[in-house]
Amino acid sequence: MLEAHSCILLSVKADLHIHTCYSCDCVSKLEAIVQRCQAAGIDCVAIADHGTADGALKLQNMAPFPVIVAEEIMTQHGEIMGMFLKKSIPSKIPLVEAISRIHEQDGLVCVPHPFDKPNRSSLSGRVMQQIIDDIDIVEVFNSRTPLPWFSSQARDFALKHHKAQSAGSDAHTVREVGLTYIEIPEFIGKTGFLTALHKGVIHGRTIDPFRLVLGSSLARIRKLI
Repeated sequence: MLEAHSCILLSVKADLHIHTCYSCDCVSKLEAIVQRCQAAGIDCVAIADHGTADGALKLQNMAPFPVIVAEEIMTQHGEIMGMFLKKSIPSKIPLVEAISRIHEQDGLVCVPHPFDKPNRSSLSGRVMQQIIDDIDIVEVFNSRTPLPWFSSQARDFALKHHKAQSAGSDAHTVREVGLTYIEIPEFIGKTGFLTALHKGVIHGRTIDPFRLVLGSSLARIRKLI
């Protein structure tokens, strides 16, 4: 499906980090995400739910635009994101195993929200250096990263090590979808995607910290109820 849609567009506005109701801290329905993307002019998304690729796989079959199947996988050192996956990878596994499982699916390894110290799920610079050869993409702008300093560190790291740069809203509510996106040339498949990222232009806005905490907390409560 990704290849069929991408060849139609001369360029795409891609929000490369979105959560759905398949995440433990999000209640955004798949249909609502499609509607929000169309209203916001987003033509490509990466769905990266916590611990599952099921929502992304389902949305890929129903969305009228390209959907990259991704997943945030929790490890003992923090979260790693697999992109272009074919099935879910369990969380709470060692970091090296998570990377290995992504590679087994011929996927790409992305580091979401790195250097964001208030976010306990972020990988540290020390850990990133240890896995530097396995990193394909560094997320250099995330709408939920509160301080510009963390984004600057991520961007400097990506440039220093010649890694592709991505950006996303990290949306946990429908209204957040499209707050951040990267405008990239049309692409086909994961190789074309990496090439396109190197030519991307990031448009980003951060979310208010109060809304950030409130939205995720309410979602968790609704899930429990």
